[in-house]
Amino acid sequence: MPASVANATPHGGTSPAAPRGEPSEDASTEDLLAVMRSLEQGDPLIARLRERITRHYLPLLHRIAHRYRGRGEQVEDLRQTAHVGLAKAIRGYSPERGQEFIRYLMPTVTGEIKRHFRDHTWAVHTPRDPQTRRSEMIKVRALLEQRLAHPPTVPEIAREMGVGEQQVEEARLVSEAYNTVSLNAPEPREGGAPLTLEQHIGMEDPELDLAVERATVRPALRLLAPRERLIIKRRFFDEWTQSRIAEELGCSQMHVSRLLAATLRTLRKSLGDEAK
Repeated sequence: MPASVANATPHGGTSPAAPRGEPSEDASTEDLLAVMRSLEQGDPLIARLRERITRHYLPLLHRIAHRYRGRGEQVEDLRQTAHVGLAKAIRGYSPERGQEFIRYLMPTVTGEIKRHFRDHTWAVHTPRDPQTRRSEMIKVRALLEQRLAHPPTVPEIAREMGVGEQQVEEARLVSEAYNTVSLNAPEPREGGAPLTLEQHIGMEDPELDLAVERATVRPALRLLAPRERLIIKRRFFDEWTQSRIAEELGCSQMHVSRLLAATLRTLRKSLGDEAK
C-alpha cells in the first residue's frame, strides 16, 4: 500500500506516520479489515491489525457482557465469550458489502453470548428443541397470566404458541434442568440448626431385607398347625419368653422349647425344598 494511502485519515488529512504498510492510527475499522483481507496468511501485520481492532472495541465488549450479568455466569466468562464473538465477526465481515463493521459486530457478539447460555450453562444436558422453545414459553406464560388474570394452563400456552401440549410439557421440564442446587446447600429455615438438602434424601431402609425374608417365610408358616404358628408368632414377632408362652398354652417351658425346635426344623426343611 502506498505511504500516502497508509497515512491518510478518513477526512482526507494526514496522521502521524505508521509502520510501513500499516494503516494510520486514524484509519477506520473497515479500512483495517480491508487491509487484513489483502494480506497473505501468516503476515505479522494481520496480528497487529487484529490487536488494534480488539483494543478499540474492548469497552463495547465489556458493556455487552455486563448487560448479561446476574444470570448464573461469571462476568469474566461472558467477557471471554464476547471476545470470541469479536473474533468471529472479524473473520466473517465482508468490507465489499459496504456495511459498517459495528452493525455486523453487535448481533454477532450478542448471539455468541446467547449461544453460550444455551449450550454451556445448563446444569443437565437436554435436547436442543425444548431448550429453544423454553424462552418463548416463558414469555407466552407471562403474557397469558396478565391477560387471563390467572396462571395459564398447558393447553392455553400450547394454543398461544401454536404447538402441541407435549412440546409445552417438554419445554417446562427442561426449564427445571437449567439450574440445580448442591446437596450441601443449606435449607432455608427460620431458627434452629441449619440442615442441608442431603439430609432429606432417603437412605437405605435396614428393614428392607427383613420384609423380603418375611415374604419368603409366609407360605411356609401357613403349612404349620395353629399351635405351632402361635408359638412362632409369640417368640419371634411378639418377642415373648418361652416361660410366658408356656403359661398361655398351659404347658411347661421345656415342652414349649421342644415344640419350638421341632417347628423351626419343619420351617427350615420347607424353605430348603422351595429353594431347590
